This record gives sequence, C-alpha cells and structure tokens, in this order.
Amino acid sequence: MTWWLLAGLLALAALAPLVPALLRPAAARGRREADLALYRAQLAELERERAAGRLDEAGHAAAVLEVQRRLLAAPGAPADSAAAGGGRVPLVLALVAVPAVAAGLYLAQGSPGLPSAPFSERRDVAAQEEQLLGLLRERLATTDPTSEAARQGWVLLGNAERGRGKPDAAAEAYARALAVRFDAELAGQRAQVLIEADRTEEASRFLAESLPRAPNHVGLRFLTGLVEARAGRPEAARTLWGALVADAPADAPWRAMVERRMQDLP
Repeated sequence: MTWWLLAGLLALAALAPLVPALLRPAAARGRREADLALYRAQLAELERERAAGRLDEAGHAAAVLEVQRRLLAAPGAPADSAAAGGGRVPLVLALVAVPAVAAGLYLAQGSPGLPSAPFSERRDVAAQEEQLLGLLRERLATTDPTSEAARQGWVLLGNAERGRGKPDAAAEAYARALAVRFDAELAGQRAQVLIEADRTEEASRFLAESLPRAPNHVGLRFLTGLVEARAGRPEAARTLWGALVADAPADAPWRAMVERRMQDLP
C-alpha cells in the first residue's frame, strides 16, 4: 500500500507542471519558439547534471555541443501556429490518461520488488554489445567498401562507438562512411567527435576540406569557427561566426546561440 501511495504521489508531481498550462491563456507558438524552448530546457538539464556531479566538464561540453549542433540543423522557418485552444485537450487527456495507463501497464508487467541490475549483469550486457559490434566489423570487412551498404554499416558503427563514449573510434567509422559518399550532416558529426577527442587541429583540417563541398551548411560553418576558438584563434572564430550571423535570417533559432558564443570570445 505504501508503494502505491508513493507511486501516485510521484505521478502527480510529474504531471503538476501541466496544470499552469491549463489555467493560463493558450499562446500560439511556432517552430522557432519550440526549438528555442527545447534548447534552453536541454541546456538547463545539462547544467543540473554537472552541478550534481553526474557529468564531468568534458562530458558537459560535448553534450552542450551536441545540443547546439541539433539546433543548427533544425529548419529555421517558423511553422504555422496552433489554434489557441487546441493544445488544452491533449493536456487534459495527459492528466487523466497517463497515470491510468501507467498503472495498468505496471499491474500487468511491473515488478516493484525487483532489485537493480548487479555489476555482473551490466558486464554481460557490455560483452554482448561488444560481440554485436564485432560481428558488424566482420561483416563490413567482407562488404564492398564502395557500396551504400558499407556506408550505412560504418555510420551505424560510428553512432554506436560515439554512444559508448569512444569518439576516436567513431571518427574513424564516420571517415569510412564519408569515403563512400560525402554528406554534410555526417561531416559535421565527424568534426564534432574529433573536437570531443581533443583532436582540434585535425578537425580544423577536416572542416577546411569539407566546407567547400557544402559552403552554406550552417553546422559546418559553426564548427569551423569553433575549432578556431578552441585552437586559440579568437579573431578568426569571430570573423567566421560574424559572417554566419550576417547570412542568417532574423528569426533563425540558432542565431542567439552563435551571438553568445561570439560574446564569450576573448
């Protein structure tokens, strides 16, 4: 009984932030405002993780860079606004349906007395993951290196290595994928993992090769300025970011972020 009371209180606490949204007048919001709100929320969460000691400085910097990369990759044009009262119905449904559905699912499949996974189980999961990645590497070794299948396999391997906190291995896999076919978004990801691995000069050279192939790509232009700042060349970074801001639409959701970066330069 105590456990269900606690679960109910947690559910109410989780849904409490929805109540003010029901009480205040609904405001129309476009894509730009939604992107900015999500960006700020993600940054605030990263700050809390760092303050709590669950995220070190290097991990925090890499996570912030990833959030900013996604913001830069988001479309800049505002979307059509929603109707003034249209957003209330989902909120009301959430207040009622979410706890009910969660309780039903937990009654059917939950195990509140189940202990947390011991180290041995986590170790076994890591070993299985390594085995799967080994199989992927073996398959790539026998696949035509110029084929689209090989490219997709290297992208998959790069994403997995990056998720495991191995930026060097991810950079190598992304390089193999880019050798098959250039893609500006993937080039940006490779530049970012090179930065995460503190291979700043290599990232600078790679971006110098990639940017002429996609001269208007916002992410590549931003990262080019970032490596200049990381390499101790703030004036070059300011010039590059200044040109990026000058070319940006006034309502670009990432514009304010780049301007703050410029203000932080020495």
